[in-house]
Amino acid sequence: MPQSGWSKKRERQYEHIKDGLRGRGASEGKAEEIAARTVNKERARHGEAKRASRTSVQDISSGRRGGLRSHRGPGGRTKAQLYAEARRKGVAGRSTMTKAELERAVAR
Repeated sequence: MPQSGWSKKRERQYEHIKDGLRGRGASEGKAEEIAARTVNKERARHGEAKRASRTSVQDISSGRRGGLRSHRGPGGRTKAQLYAEARRKGVAGRSTMTKAELERAVAR
């Protein structure tokens, strides 16, 4: 699904991202969507796109953001993400729990 306005570099980037997502179990459609969004955002950040949203230009780069929000390391998941998972699991008392308490409750 590489787009006509993309350079060869962006096409390679798209394929690399898509292949990586497929290797981690994402569906073909989801992998294509995420790869295209990522490439388009990088194009916007580097001035290659005609139009760019403010968040595309001001947010941290896709590669860095993915590493920061990968659910590992000291930051891990946000409290909102933990709360949502606790709700799915039916954890009682989740509304008054701290982030650390939610992490322990969800890990069970």
